[in-house]
Amino acid sequence: MARVLRSTRRLILSNSRSSPRIPISLSLQSLKPLFASHFQSRNYITEMRKSTIEANLLRSLRSEIQYELEYSPPHQFEKEFDTFSIEDRKGQQWIRLRGKHGEEDIKVEVTMFDGAVPVKKSGGGGDEDVKLHMSLIVDISKGENCDVLEFICSAWPDALEIQKVFMLRRDGTPGAPYMGPEFKELDDELQKELQEYLEARGVNDELAEFLHAYMMNKDKTELINWMENVKCFVDK
Repeated sequence: MARVLRSTRRLILSNSRSSPRIPISLSLQSLKPLFASHFQSRNYITEMRKSTIEANLLRSLRSEIQYELEYSPPHQFEKEFDTFSIEDRKGQQWIRLRGKHGEEDIKVEVTMFDGAVPVKKSGGGGDEDVKLHMSLIVDISKGENCDVLEFICSAWPDALEIQKVFMLRRDGTPGAPYMGPEFKELDDELQKELQEYLEARGVNDELAEFLHAYMMNKDKTELINWMENVKCFVDK
């Protein structure tokens, strides 16, 4: 058996010595077409995957836009509410209301929904819903050179609550180091009077209800615009 193995080894070595050696450069050169074909195939597959992903994304965007427009389309924005005019800019996450009360100028800046709390659905059961929250900044001034009385408020779907009251200089800086207590820390009677002060100027529960409906419509409009912008970008 050992003799057979030695003979086989000599035969292999003899064949390897007698075979001509191929230069490495020629060997690599002969492989170039294979590498090129491989990379072209990979690029083609990559492009196909990219095209498929973009096509799927565009289809989903078109479907979502069509659904929003057909089943719950946004309506035309109101330009006024009660004594307030409404300033709304496309793409912004806030709106501004302006109004007057006698010689006073009233400015209300409203965020889009910035919070929510869980609430139980009416009718009993264990199901829960959410109550959305918006923040309001109400500035009341009396002439160009006068200080500003500012209210920070929470707007719920059916109620408006005061959180803080400030006195500001006309340039927006605090009028004094002391910024006042939390609203709920004030005497109950004083809280009631400040609430009525705002209500007399149209900043009340009815305004909060209107703003929630307005922002629901704006939220839907901004969503559709956003999807349209994404679709246009991908489709280029």
